[in-house]
Amino acid sequence: MIIEFRCEREHARRWMCRDALSIDGRDVPVQIAWTATAQARPVGLDALFELERLVLHRGKRSGADKLKIVPDDTRPPTGPADVIVDFTCAPSDPNSSARLHLRPLFNGAAGENAALAAILAGDLPVIEIINERDGSVLDRGHPSGEIAVGLSGGLDTVMARTLSMVTAILSGRPRILPELARSAGQSIRRHPAGYVVRGLAASIAKEIYRLCCYAPHWQVGWRFNQGAGVWNTGDLSGPGWNILADPGHRFYADPFPVRWRGRTFVFFEDLDHRVGKGIISAIEFDETGPIGEVVPVLEEPWHLSYPFLIEDNGELWMIPESSTNRDVALYKCVRFPDKWERHATLLSGIELSDVTITRHNGMNYLFAAWRDGTAGYSDSLAIFYAKSLLGPWLPHASNPVLIDRASARPAGNFVTINERLWRPVQDCADGYGAALGLAEIIELSPTTFKQIVRHALGPGPAWPGRKLHTLNRCGQLEVIDGSRVQLKIRAFASEFPSAVSFPRTSPSTVR
Repeated sequence: MIIEFRCEREHARRWMCRDALSIDGRDVPVQIAWTATAQARPVGLDALFELERLVLHRGKRSGADKLKIVPDDTRPPTGPADVIVDFTCAPSDPNSSARLHLRPLFNGAAGENAALAAILAGDLPVIEIINERDGSVLDRGHPSGEIAVGLSGGLDTVMARTLSMVTAILSGRPRILPELARSAGQSIRRHPAGYVVRGLAASIAKEIYRLCCYAPHWQVGWRFNQGAGVWNTGDLSGPGWNILADPGHRFYADPFPVRWRGRTFVFFEDLDHRVGKGIISAIEFDETGPIGEVVPVLEEPWHLSYPFLIEDNGELWMIPESSTNRDVALYKCVRFPDKWERHATLLSGIELSDVTITRHNGMNYLFAAWRDGTAGYSDSLAIFYAKSLLGPWLPHASNPVLIDRASARPAGNFVTINERLWRPVQDCADGYGAALGLAEIIELSPTTFKQIVRHALGPGPAWPGRKLHTLNRCGQLEVIDGSRVQLKIRAFASEFPSAVSFPRTSPSTVR
């Protein structure tokens, strides 16, 4: 198979320069067909990208940078293309012999201008890949922009995710065409001249924030709820939420409660801002709340978070996120709660975040956010399945089954309500961890998947703060987490209270 990218010569970018596209571990040859520019670009676009590279990206190159093409060095086609991926907005060649002609659309329009217009309007576009022959939509997704800085960063993220979708289509795996949880924003187009100024101002503001505050600073909320909980009400109403106290220079996130052999503990990510690496810690709860001290229970040379817990065959197991180590590791509890031993590697060579497992119709299903290439890390959902917890774990026929920043990334344990399976999802449409969704699983098998987000939860009067991130429950104990502003000077004062004094704060219960 030979893949041909159709691209505009006058606006060639580094992401286009490739000899092959990796499809299911095979390097499939790619050739470039350079075409004339079909639409004019905003004046000064190249200068804007170069300014962003110097100011926003600190000189680092990206896929959106201009690619210099020397006509004499242009490689001839290796042969007639089997597949054309058309990144222009020019009409297709009716006489082409290619068996498949794909065209990416950005908020419904073709060409780089459409992607730029969406980014300049303040949002990343919905991406659709259409079959140019019959107009059918083969895949659809909405990328997340955690790593997208400026116009060039946004374009780089959009094109990286576009290539992920093209690769999935060309793999031959069946695609599941999702209905996205939230549509793309329809903002007024902004002029590019001021875009870098806004981007620079935002970057400066973030740097000042980081200098003065620990960012982000997550906090765990907990409450005992004898009545209807979040899953029943679809909101955060009910008893007031209490905050699990932290020392200020460390944050607590991703709470997972469990009752094991007569004792209840909440496990969570424990990150020291001064080190920048997370470990897993736990604290015991009785009927009144947390008792005793926070206890470190698991540490590795790499960052750990999201301590998913599961009981299987009379044993307690943990799968903490270790995406920076590019594996999914299973730990066995050998002494509760503070001694865990690595028992097996369930998956390796893949960057998966927030692994969450459920058993459904006699099969174990592993859900995780999958980062593919250089795109965001919260918009793609991968599913694996196995008969046993120890595997072997096989990929879902349509991985990634969903590309949607508002409903892909897991946010806690699955629950079953009236024989229907549900899962909490991170809604990252307004930024990483900004809100939660409660999604009902309509279809789930090794070849099918469909979910519908029924409820949306965000920060508000019931849970003050900037974000809402994880939801879990054990008996009457409900736990969530979110973020707050944490001044570094307050953390300093907690260690040296005689040096700085502050007014007394309100109690740690929020309503």
